[in-house]
Amino acid sequence: MSATVTLSVVYGVPRKGVPASTSFRTWVEAALRGAKHRKATELAIRIVDTQEGRELNRDYRGKDYATNVLSFPVELPPGVKLPLIGDLAICAPVVTREAAEQGKTARDHWAHLTVHGVLHLLGYDHIDDAEAEQMEALETRILAGLGIDDPYIA
Repeated sequence: MSATVTLSVVYGVPRKGVPASTSFRTWVEAALRGAKHRKATELAIRIVDTQEGRELNRDYRGKDYATNVLSFPVELPPGVKLPLIGDLAICAPVVTREAAEQGKTARDHWAHLTVHGVLHLLGYDHIDDAEAEQMEALETRILAGLGIDDPYIA
């Protein structure tokens, strides 16, 4: 990766079963490469518990439950240019539960949700079918480059 990536990973839960910051860095850099984002980039990832995940989802999305990943793209004032792209909040208990339910390794699911969240910070979305297909195809290519199977195959 040619551009500088400044990543802060903050653990709001016990570290047991949660990937190390070096894994998150690998996944973030893969997402940026896959999206052809070559600028210096800064972001933060906070690993949260169910209560914090629920509060964030309720306060920012109006949905009163914990979800797997929340993306908070930066909104800079006009004229301010910083490498900051935003923040992610990833809910550890939801990731663990979903991985088990979907028959995936927890590590692969952590990687997928990190890539998914970074793509949201870069402006990708899945509101309509065409956007969803484009985003999912990109996620699948990025994850394949990491040796991870297509997360969308049931």
